[in-house]
Amino acid sequence: MPVVREFTLPDLGEGLTGAEVVRWMVEVGEVITVDQPVVEVETAKAVVEVPCPYGGVVTALFGEPGEEVAVGAPLVTVAVAPGEGEPPVVAEAERPLVGYGVAEPSRSGRRRRVGGSAAPAPVPAPVPVAAVSAAVVPAPAVSVPAVSVPVVVPVISPLVRRSAREHGIDLAALSGSGPDGLIMRSDVERAIAARTAPPAPAAAVADGEVVPLRGLRRAVAEKLSRSHHEIPAATCWVDVDATELMLLRRQLNVTPGPKVSVLALLARICTVALARFPELNSSVTEDGSGIRRHGAVHLGFAAQGERGLVVPVVRDAQALSTEQLGAELCRLTEGARAGALTPAELTGGTFTLNNYGVFGVDGSTPILNHPEAAMLGVGRIVAKPWVHQGELAVREVTQLSFTFDHRVCDGGTAGGFLRFVADCVEQPGMLLRQL
Repeated sequence: MPVVREFTLPDLGEGLTGAEVVRWMVEVGEVITVDQPVVEVETAKAVVEVPCPYGGVVTALFGEPGEEVAVGAPLVTVAVAPGEGEPPVVAEAERPLVGYGVAEPSRSGRRRRVGGSAAPAPVPAPVPVAAVSAAVVPAPAVSVPAVSVPVVVPVISPLVRRSAREHGIDLAALSGSGPDGLIMRSDVERAIAARTAPPAPAAAVADGEVVPLRGLRRAVAEKLSRSHHEIPAATCWVDVDATELMLLRRQLNVTPGPKVSVLALLARICTVALARFPELNSSVTEDGSGIRRHGAVHLGFAAQGERGLVVPVVRDAQALSTEQLGAELCRLTEGARAGALTPAELTGGTFTLNNYGVFGVDGSTPILNHPEAAMLGVGRIVAKPWVHQGELAVREVTQLSFTFDHRVCDGGTAGGFLRFVADCVEQPGMLLRQL
């Protein structure tokens, strides 16, 4: 007799209590393999695919798209063959592609449902249909459907899945043009082209319409509200001549190799400045009774993705070279735009660098990323009239703003940090004395 195993929603990150179902990647009655992704969920940090540790027949799914599932609550139930209750140990080459949601394929390149009349695909621990129906216990979710109609589901190429994920295309909403309805690369490309077409005129908004705060947007709102209510924040700012910094960047990028971005140079300046003012790389304890100093600089930076604002974190930024910083910033930025970052890549920051100049604005008074104690903001770099060496000249100027938790330091420390950063922007050669 098969055994029905219940898989509950695991803890997906630091302090998360639940996740919202975005879409199911399997159906009731489908045969799945060990560690195959079964559902895509949105947490307060990111959208992630959740793999199931059991292989067998899916007997129930818990939660509709848009519903919240608590950590530890049932997610799916799977009927597994006797002795297969725990995930078997398999060779690395035989393991499924976790993250793509591709089941173990048959020689015909197809994934099958239980009960089909087609030739059986070689799946781990096949479970007899009759035994499955006898073993299923009543559940509040949908039970195993009738299996008299054969259904064959083609396997979608991992490359096609990745392309769809990077462009935010829901494969479940596409009609495939390939054999047996298989979704091809051309189908995804057409969907991408349709999304980039000129938008239709927006429909009129009903008076008094309420748009619910859900998923990532709700999590961001709660965190910003907490920061605003708990942290006595103050902001200071200064206009800076960034001409020499931009000249240095152009010189660095003349040589072959990865290009150095302005954000990477500013990140390097921040790590050096925090070494001089370590009290700003800290946070106030939960009960407010002390200040926790952080030895490493886990540098967060604001990035705008399709699902809203996120703050990816560069771990141990103080230990990276400027080129390494640039590479990691680039990788995390691309991940944020694609919505592909993990909760671990979006948590644990100790200081945030906010480049709002990309939005074409000069200044801002941002809300701190709780529980961090400080944030450096950088406006757009534009040509402006500036007094340089006693004469009026056109220089590349930006505005730096610094927001800090007034509990961890006074204005003298904050002003000293900001002035040091400004001096490094105006005279980047100063960094050589600190490295």
